[in-house]
Formats: sequence, structure tokens, C-alpha cells
Amino acid sequence: MPLTRMRSIPARRLAAAALLGAMLAVLCAPGAVAEPPSRMGPRVVDSAEVLSVADEARVLDAVDTLAREHQVKLWVVYVRDFASMAPREWAARTADLSGFSDRDLLLAVAVEDRGYWLHGDLPTGVSDSELDSLLARTVEPDLSQSKWAQAAVDTATGIGAAMGAGGASWGVLLLIALAVVVAAGALVLFSRMRRRARERAELASARDVDPTDSAALARLSLPTLHALSRERLVEIDDAVRTSAEELALATAEFGETAVTPFRAALDGARAATAKAFTIRQQLDDAIPETPDQQRGMLIDLITTTGQADSELDRQVADFDAMRDLLIDAPARLDALTRDIVELTARLPGSETELARLHTAYPDSVLAPVRDNVRMARERIEFAQAGVDDAHDAMTQPVGQQGGAVSAIRAAEGALGQARTLLDAVDQAATNIQQARDGLPAALDELRGDLIAATALTDYGGSELSGAIATATAVLKTATDSDPLGAFHDVVNADATLDRAIAAASDRKLAVEDLRRRLERTLTDAAARIDAASSFVSTRRGGVDAGARTRLSEAQRHLDEARELAGPDPAGALRSAQTAAELGGRALQQAQASVRTWENRQPMRVVGSPTGAVLGGIMLDGLLRGAMRGGGGGFRPGSFGGSAGSRRVSRGGRF
Repeated sequence: MPLTRMRSIPARRLAAAALLGAMLAVLCAPGAVAEPPSRMGPRVVDSAEVLSVADEARVLDAVDTLAREHQVKLWVVYVRDFASMAPREWAARTADLSGFSDRDLLLAVAVEDRGYWLHGDLPTGVSDSELDSLLARTVEPDLSQSKWAQAAVDTATGIGAAMGAGGASWGVLLLIALAVVVAAGALVLFSRMRRRARERAELASARDVDPTDSAALARLSLPTLHALSRERLVEIDDAVRTSAEELALATAEFGETAVTPFRAALDGARAATAKAFTIRQQLDDAIPETPDQQRGMLIDLITTTGQADSELDRQVADFDAMRDLLIDAPARLDALTRDIVELTARLPGSETELARLHTAYPDSVLAPVRDNVRMARERIEFAQAGVDDAHDAMTQPVGQQGGAVSAIRAAEGALGQARTLLDAVDQAATNIQQARDGLPAALDELRGDLIAATALTDYGGSELSGAIATATAVLKTATDSDPLGAFHDVVNADATLDRAIAAASDRKLAVEDLRRRLERTLTDAAARIDAASSFVSTRRGGVDAGARTRLSEAQRHLDEARELAGPDPAGALRSAQTAAELGGRALQQAQASVRTWENRQPMRVVGSPTGAVLGGIMLDGLLRGAMRGGGGGFRPGSFGGSAGSRRVSRGGRF
């Protein structure tokens, strides 16, 4: 008896299956490459990549058992779609191309089209009603729940049971199927546990791979490459930020000419880091990449960060030789003491300024600097302890004074961050005042543009209507209680409205108006990026790769906006708006990341280096050691890559 099923008879079964395929196709992602009929090679072909290794083994075992016990060969193929052909036609054409005989059956499943077809001659001993029952009660439910392997297994075992039992009861078959399902579930769970264990082991091994060895990286799995890329981004960003702080100190001490090679290395590392963050942003955005595209981009990201890291590390020895802290340690300690006195004297004024801002504005406005005075005090206290430790180390015999180097570096880093934290409080007041001062003029201009836009409603279409609605809503909600947010909303709404007016009036709006809006948007973007950068720099020990990626992209768009300001002000305005948006997102993600980090820390005790670890002044050697095979403990950061920051210095005068 000929057999071609999706199912083929009766007609209502065909309609039900077609309806099921159509409903399931709604859930599938479009855009897959069409898969035309072709000659079958192995007995199980998984072009759609829906079977695990264990799944494929189960299906092969089932079809081999059917062939061995009943001399019926079942071929199984999973494709993404039937290439716009009818399922019956696709299966028949594949069987013809494969030269199947009357003892060959073909089960074709289109996982994205959500259709299937069973093609061939009905085996002796299997009735039409038994086949109908097998497909309707077992195979189709399997497929509707995306149990791809189970559908093939049930097809093979069901046909074999019907041939062997001569119409055995479906109750027995269902019990057998239930047992198979339970066993399959246990196998799937075990497979998932083994896969996770393999991924953890592969990541641990991948950390030792040379990041510039693209061939070795290509052998890693895609999940491992994603995880490794995020670790490398955090490491190189920390290394660049720490190196920049150290270089600033060296420049002030030795002059710009002396630090030229280190400046060049740092600039190169910054450019490489920006490129790596851009790649990560592309991988994180809403536009999907194929697995091969992801692999290529991730290898590029990791090798880029690895080369930047190595370039910084190559400068470490020369940098240390230039800046030997033991040569003039007493003078350095005196200078650090003066800085401690100066910054301590600033604390009351900053506290007063912060309290004044709190009385005038809601907490949301001051969230980026809310803890800055407390953190600055912690950094100052940490620096004082470092100065004391350095004095103690200098009293040791010659050759045993190396501890003074780490103490001086840590104190310098802590005081630099304390100054940045206090400056950020002052800058916050300046930014808020700038927003307050600029808000009335921006509101007036928005109102004027709204009047102009209203006169163009017959020509502007949906773009102008949407811009008018947004501008009207912003005018109703903009208040002095949140000057920064109101200024941002007004400037953004005005820029959007301006573009709509330009389109509706055939771009007759004066270039000067556009440039004024661009200038305000650039001011807004720069303020948001500065706030996010200050937050990340002084809390980098708790900030993950996501926030750093948004911040890097925000800076790139701001730089692009400034470059386009002259030749293409409209394009510059779009880039500036994007920079402002990404800067705000970077700050939000960084704050969330720091909160998560803080929640994981044990209760603070006197003398705890938690604040220094959060600031990236002290590196958690235990964590780094676990990742790279090094030792544990807390160590101060210094100029150089992620490896250079963990070096050990020894020596003294003789």
C-alpha cells in the first residue's frame, strides 16, 4: 500500500496538520535559507541543527532497531523549511533523488515551517488505522512540542511495534512511550549538566590561551568566546584607566617629553579598547549575527584587547625604571601628606554643597554623586594608612624597603580618586546650574518651534505629528525640580521637532538654528558622559563590561558628533543625541552593577580595603589568580596591562 503522509488521508487530517504547521510557523524566526530536496546521505540528517549528540544517537538507535528486526529502513531528515514546496512534493522528490525502494520510509520535518511528511509504502502488518493513530496521538504531539528526536524515535518504535505485535494495543505502546519519555528526560538533564561542566572547564582553560593566537581561539566554543570576551573587556578597560592615572602622575613629575613612549602606548591601547567595545556593542544590539559572524567578531575583539594589553605590559619595565618611588620616597611622602591635608580640608565644603543640592533637588538628580563625599573620606583615610605604612617600611634595613613602593602607589591612587570624587560634586553643581540657566531659553525655543510646526501639519506627515506630540508633553512636564533631566528632555524634543520641521519645510530652517540645537545637545551629551565616566573610574572594581561598553560607545558617538559639526550638522545632531542616550544608559547600568557588587561584599570592618577594591586601587589578587593562575591577596594597580598590574616589586638602597 503506498504511503505518503503529513497525513494524507483522510482530507480533514491533512487540513489539521496544515493548520498546525501554519500556527507553529508563526512562532519561527523568518529569514532562514531555503532547503531544496536533495539525496539523503546518512540515515539521519539534521540540517536544521535541532538535535544534540545524545538526540542523534537515540534516533539512529531507533531506526537501526527497526531495520534489524523488521527489515524496514526509516530515513529521517530535519530541515528549516520545505523551500516553498508542498510537504508531499518535497518528500517525494527527496525519495526519488535518494533511490528509495518499497522498504524505505522517509520522515521529513521542517522545524520552522512546522510541517512534516511521512513518505513510502505502508509496511506489511501495519494497518492504515494503526498508522493514523500513531501519527495523530504520538508523532504530531511530539512535533508540536518541538520534541524533534522523540518524534522520530516514536515513529520507528510505533511502526516496529505494529509489525511485531500484529496490532498490539496502544495502551502497551503508550506505556512504552512513557518509559522512553522518562528515560529521555533523565538523559537530557544529564546532558545539560555535562554540557555546563564542559563549558566551565573550557572557559577556565581558555583563560590561559594566548589572546593574540587567533587559531587557538577559533577552536573554542561560541559560549566560551562570549564569556572570555567580557572578561577581557573588563581587564583591558581597568588596565587603561589605571595606566592613565599613573601616567598623569608621571607627567606632572617628569614632563610630557619623558612620558612620550608611554603616552603612545596608552593611546594605542585606548583606540584598541574602543574598537573592542564597539564590537561588543554590535554583538549586544538588536540586529542578530550568524554564529560564524559572531565567532569572527569575538576573535577580533579578544585579539584586539590582547594586543593592547601586551603593548602596555611591554612598557612596564621602562616605566618602573623612570618612576622608581624609592629614590625620593621621603619627598613623595611629604607631598602625599600635603595632599591629604588639602583634600581633608575640602570635605566640609563638599558636604555642605551636597547637602544644599539635596535640599533643592530630588535624589534621582544627585544619584551619581550621592556617595562621593563618603567615598572620598574613605580614600583619604586609606591614603593616610598607606603613608604610615610607607614610613614604617622606610625604617627597615636596606633591601627590605620594597613595601614602601606599594604603599606609595596605593596612596597616590587613592588621593587621585578622592580628588576626582570631590571634583565631581562641584561639577554636578555646575552642570545643574548650566541646565537651569539654559532651560528657559531652550523652553522658549521649543515653544517657538512648536508654533512653527503646527503651521506645517498638512505637510509633515506622521514624523511631524509625533514630534509635536512629544514636544507638547515635554512642555507640560519640564520643571526646575530636575534641571538636568528637564534640559535633556527639552533639548532632545526640540532636536527631533527641528528635524521634522526641516523635512516638512524642505529643509529651509536656518543652519544657525540647527547649530544652536547641536551645541546644546553636545553640552548635554558631554555632561552625561562625564558623569558616567567619573562614576566608572572611581568604582571600576564593581562595574561590569556592559556599562563600560555603553560608555565607550557614547564617547565614540560624541567624538563623531564633534567631527561632523562643521560639514554635517544634521548628522552631528543625531550622533550627539545617541551619545547622550548611551551615556545615560551607561550610568544606569554602572550603578546597577555597583549595587550588585556591594550586595555581595561581607560587612565592612575597620581597615577593610573594600573601598579601595571598589575603586580599582587595590586589585583582588585571589580573583585574578584564580582566573590566570597567579597568587591571591590585594595588590595596588599600576601602569601596564592586566599582567603588569599584578607584578611584584622588590629592592631598596644600598
